[in-house]
Amino acid sequence: MLYLLFADLADQVSFFNVFRYITFRTGGATMTALLVAFLMGPAFIRWLKKKQKQGQPIREDGPQSHIVAKAGTPTMGGGLILMSIVVATLLWADLTNGYVWAVLGVTVGFGLVGFADDYRKVTRASHAGVSGRVRLAIEFGIAFVAVVFMMQLSTDGLGGAVAVPFFKDVLIQLGLFYIVFGGLVIVGASNAVNLTDGLDGLAIVPVMIAAASFGLIAYLIGNAVFSDYLQIHFVLGTGELAIICGAIIGAGLGFLWFNAPPAMVFMGDTGSLALGGAIGSMAVATKHELVLVIIGGLFVVEALSVIVQVASFKLTGKRVFKMAPIHHHFEQLGWAEPTIVIRFWIVAIILAMIGLSTLKLR
Repeated sequence: MLYLLFADLADQVSFFNVFRYITFRTGGATMTALLVAFLMGPAFIRWLKKKQKQGQPIREDGPQSHIVAKAGTPTMGGGLILMSIVVATLLWADLTNGYVWAVLGVTVGFGLVGFADDYRKVTRASHAGVSGRVRLAIEFGIAFVAVVFMMQLSTDGLGGAVAVPFFKDVLIQLGLFYIVFGGLVIVGASNAVNLTDGLDGLAIVPVMIAAASFGLIAYLIGNAVFSDYLQIHFVLGTGELAIICGAIIGAGLGFLWFNAPPAMVFMGDTGSLALGGAIGSMAVATKHELVLVIIGGLFVVEALSVIVQVASFKLTGKRVFKMAPIHHHFEQLGWAEPTIVIRFWIVAIILAMIGLSTLKLR
């Protein structure tokens, strides 16, 4: 909004020229989302506590310590994150940019799916929410629409192609099958973040790390000079996604203030599905889907631990981990919750650095 209002005035008033810079508007989006989360947070949490008498239902088959320590804590805190991201993005992004609307649409759409799931859990006082099949069907529907839209925005034959890390000229052309591939990336990222959200602060910091990484990637990919220097594929218009990444970081910091141990609120599926969908859709937009596997490696491991656990139990009747997702395995080994959370943050930082190194190693 501010970009459309002030950028054209730069020729008359030099001060307004700053609104043409993505870096300036990214910083503005970060601070705006942070302020919205800080200012709205206390009242929003009080409202959630009033509406949710017993808080988020705690799974009885989960760690026993959670039944006591986390009982009564309200969920749906992801609504605060979503509000902050949407306000900051609408205020600072170029609203004529198609990629902005594609990623924002996935973020809000997945957030609404998560809200429906959280609402069903809270109103029924049960950890069973919306049917998994129904939820996945809606998620794939949203993702497929977004992928098709972004394919139409792509130029130079990149729409249905997958770029391979470490190789400057390698493109795997998938054609229409890219719709399925892109949908899997978005839905997979969304549900992987959802599985990671099991301890206070565990998911939100790795999400911010991934957002910072993709903010840099989007800025470089969307700049013809930088992309040519780094010998990476230039995707016109993706630079604006850095602003959404900034909004995610600001909203995440604001939410973490209230989610730090002991958490005053949980993000719930409302936040985790939305944030994972946002990261996944940015990976699709920037043609860095495979790099997401590295940068979001923590989320990948969490998801794989569940897949391995379920497959092993069904095939052999034995469990590989004491409990899945894998962060609960470490809890069962006696690791303190803050120890698990901080060590997982460290892993997320290391993986992000490795992922970003692919920008130069071509």
